Amino acid sequence: MAITTGELAPDFELAASNGQTVKLSDYKGKKVVLFFYPKDMTPGCTTEACDFRDQYKGFEEVNTVILGISPDPVDRHTKFIEKHGLPFLLLADETHEAAEKYEVWKLKKNFGKEYMGIERSTFLINEEGKVIREWRKVKVKGHVEEVLSSIKEAL
Repeated sequence: MAITTGELAPDFELAASNGQTVKLSDYKGKKVVLFFYPKDMTPGCTTEACDFRDQYKGFEEVNTVILGISPDPVDRHTKFIEKHGLPFLLLADETHEAAEKYEVWKLKKNFGKEYMGIERSTFLINEEGKVIREWRKVKVKGHVEEVLSSIKEAL
């Protein structure tokens, strides 16, 4: 089932870096930026997470929650958060259930080797739980600013 702008975002239930279990539906009434990224502690993912951290106040000002999702386990997420001072939750999608629902679990190629992994993607979900914007095959540079500006334009 393809993700379609204007339709309800697929719900999920994942272990979070705060030790709790989080469901997307827990955030009804707030906008949510859901960003899928390949792996904690890697250069591109660290840059993206730190960019969200650096713009965090701006997202709070427009009633928007940031949730990062990768296949890494919770303990690795905790280390990533502590190392970089990330103020938002990271969710562990070890079985890639959420990634598959959002169609970001893809065949990737690196140095001639094929493997399954996360295609860096971001989804903006409104207060009613509907996908209002999506970014796929994200390039990190300038991405977070584009997401924040997209939210502000929609206000």
